[in-house]
Amino acid sequence: MKKTLLIASLLAIALAACSKKEEVVVPAPAPMAAPAPAPAAEPAPAPAAAAPAAADAAADAAKAASADASKAADAAKDASKDASKDAAVAKDAAKDATKAADAVKK
Repeated sequence: MKKTLLIASLLAIALAACSKKEEVVVPAPAPMAAPAPAPAAEPAPAPAAAAPAAADAAADAAKAASADASKAADAAKDASKDASKDAAVAKDAAKDATKAADAVKK
């Protein structure tokens, strides 16, 4: 126990001594030259021309997404019904197995 304590304390002292880092002096950054002025921005094209086409495309995409979501919901509902039927069958099978096991015990 004494050797273990001695080794542990020496290891702790060594780690503490190694973990001390010297502070690194960071040199001050050199002064930067003034940036060149940005070029004048060009005006954006008028969005009014593309707006009706984009609105129609967005409406069509929304209708398609709604139809897909409806189909997915119906499929989930059908899967839920099938799962509940399968669960009922499994429950009945478990009851029958329990009855058979009880009959064997008697």
